[in-house]
This record gives sequence, structure tokens and C-alpha cells, in this order.
Amino acid sequence: MLMLSIFGLLFLLMFLGVPVSVSLGASTLITAFFFTDMDLMGITSHVFDGLNKYTLMAIPMFILAGSFLSKGGAAKRIIDFAQSIVGHLPGGLPISAIFASMIFAAVSGSSPATVAAIGSVMFSAIKEAGYPRGYAIGTIATSGSLGILIPPSIVFIVYGVTADLSIGKLFMAGVIPGLLIGFMLMALTYVGAVRLGFKRQEPAPFKVRLKKFKEAFWALMLIVVVIGGIYGGLFTPTEAGAVSAVYAFVVSVFVYKDLKLKDVYPIIIEAALTSSMIFFVIANAMIFAHFLTDETIPQQITQMIMNANVGPIMFLVIVNILLLLMGQFMEPSSIVMITVPLLLPLVLALGIDPIHFGVIMVVNMEIGMITPPVGLNLFVAAGMTGLSLKEVVVASLPWVAVLFVGLIIITYIPIISLWLPQLMFGI
Repeated sequence: MLMLSIFGLLFLLMFLGVPVSVSLGASTLITAFFFTDMDLMGITSHVFDGLNKYTLMAIPMFILAGSFLSKGGAAKRIIDFAQSIVGHLPGGLPISAIFASMIFAAVSGSSPATVAAIGSVMFSAIKEAGYPRGYAIGTIATSGSLGILIPPSIVFIVYGVTADLSIGKLFMAGVIPGLLIGFMLMALTYVGAVRLGFKRQEPAPFKVRLKKFKEAFWALMLIVVVIGGIYGGLFTPTEAGAVSAVYAFVVSVFVYKDLKLKDVYPIIIEAALTSSMIFFVIANAMIFAHFLTDETIPQQITQMIMNANVGPIMFLVIVNILLLLMGQFMEPSSIVMITVPLLLPLVLALGIDPIHFGVIMVVNMEIGMITPPVGLNLFVAAGMTGLSLKEVVVASLPWVAVLFVGLIIITYIPIISLWLPQLMFGI
């Protein structure tokens, strides 16, 4: 009865258009009030304890860093550098957009920010070079989703806090899957460009590549500062967030001088609003997770599935389908906060590595970001290009198919996700 009530209310409220965060809290409190003797006044202390975690401080810092870089000229410099490296290939411009998205993902940690920053520059350029309009939007919308897989990733931070796992290990686990999917998207773009009749051009001279690298140097160095600092033992992932925000501010305002001091305040407000939205989701998800744990609902579901003799392979098939469906309607952090308390006991019981499982979840979230009806990247891409949502969806289909193939590979070949964490941490 409890399970039917809480999940029934949750999905009913979301179906009626109530925000996910409010649906989480309301369904929990209503169920607790009518069907249990839980002390509702005590829930506030659990919410505070859940939010009062040092690791969560990294989220607003990485969001702020991404805002500084996307509002400044860092994205344009990264694009120019990427184009000097791969722009001579058939499909060079859209391949450059994918390559630039991979780099920008590693400095922003945000999927919509990556789509907006790279797409605002590359969409018109790809069209003007003679590529079909759908080709331009398809590469940009899908490659931007790498923003939540390649570290630093805000979704990995939320998963790590929820599952009580090392953020550093999760960051490392996302590197090879992110590169793999990025290169798979490039390969599809290359093959498509050859079929469209685009020819290989002369590579950019070394002097040009060196010049573009120097121009993008300070933006690229953020990757070295953040990742190198974490794994060199200089600072924690949370401290890396603060360092990245300060670094992005200094580079955008004083080195590149793309932003004026008067531009800083609106950027900080925008980052604060985005962070507040995420933390409100987390706070309500804490209420939801506390209720589930208190009523032993995850253990009941675990026992039901174990009694059904579901093995790891079939379990991962079911989970992928579930997450893909949820990703079409919900924001990634919400999905993580809802599903991890339910699924993690099963993951451990079936012998699946929780770090590997975190990567599987994030790849599913990637696909969810570019599938209707609520894929956020679709709305960003549509608003940026002036195309309808339907046009963006249709244009993105070939690259979305590649993401599905990548998901299957990553799901059933765990070493892709675990090799780097094993190498660096010995897990």
C-alpha cells in the first residue's frame, strides 16, 4: 500500500505538470501523514543533514565556472583550436563542433551550457559551409550531451553524494566512456560527410595550429588545473570547483577581457538561480529517500527481484529501459535522486560495481537530454537555431542512434568505465 501510494502520487503529480521537486516532497509527506506514524517535524533535520555535505558545494562552483566561460570568448577560442586540428577532414566543421564540445564539456560540467556555447558559434558556420541544416543541428545537440559525462560532471557529483561514493573515482570513470562516445559521433559525421560528397582539404599549417592553441591555452588549462589538481593531491573535487570558478573569472575578465566587471554580477545571479533549482530538487529528494529507507521499501523491491531470479544482464536491460523512459520526462539530477536509493541495493546484491553503474546512469541521462518531450538540450538547440522541436528531434536521430550503441557497449563492457579508476585508485 505504501509503495502504491507514494509512487502513484509521485507520477500523478508529475503527469499533472507539478514540478518534479514539489512532486517528490508532496507525495512523500502525504503518504507519510496518512499511512505511517512518522514524525513529520523530524524530516527537516534529515533534509538539512542531507544538504549539509561538503561535496555538494562543488555544484554551484562548477556551474559558475561554466557560466563565465560560456558567456565569455573561451568557447570561440576552443572551437578555433578544434577546427585547426580536425577541420581538414571530410565533415571537418561538424567534427570540429563535436571535438570542441568534448573540450568544453571538460571545463563546464554542463550539457545545456555546452550546447549553447558551441552551437551559438558553429550552427551558422556549418550551414554556410554547405552542410544540410539537419547535419548542423544534429551534431551540436548530441555532442553537447557529453557535458554531463566528461568530468567535471554535476550529475556525477549528485550520484556520488547519493550513493556515498568517491567523486574522484566517478570523474575518472567518465573519461574513457566520454571519449569513446565522442569519437563514435565523429566517425558517423565523417562517414556522412563522405557520402554527401565533401572532400578532404589541406590540413592547417603547424604555425596556425600553434597559434590557435596559444589563443585557447588559458581555457584549455582549466582542464589541467581541475583534473590535475584533484589527482595530483593538491585539492579535493569540492575545492576544485572553487578553483575552477576563480580561474574562469580571472581568465574571462583579466586575460581574455571578454567580460567586463559589470557583467560579473548577472552571471553570478544566473548561476545562483540554476544552483538553487538543483538544490531544491535535492532537498525534496532527501525527504523521498529518507521515507523509502525508513519504510524499507528498497529492501522489499530488492527481495522481490532477487526472488524472480533476475540476473545482472537482464537487470541492466530493465534499468536502461527504465532510465531512458524517465530521462524523456525528468531532469538528470532528479532521476538520480529518485532511483539510486531504490536501485543501489540491487546493484550491490547482483555484484555490479557501483562506479560502473554510475556511468551507465549518466549515459542514459545523456540520451534523455536529447529525447522528447522534456529533453533540455532539444529546447536549447531549438531556441538557439529557430527550428521547431520536431525538426531538431528528426535531425538528431542518427547521432542519437550512436549514443544508444555507446550505451550498450558501456553497459556490458565494465572495464571501459573501470580501467582508469582501477589504475589510479586500485579499486
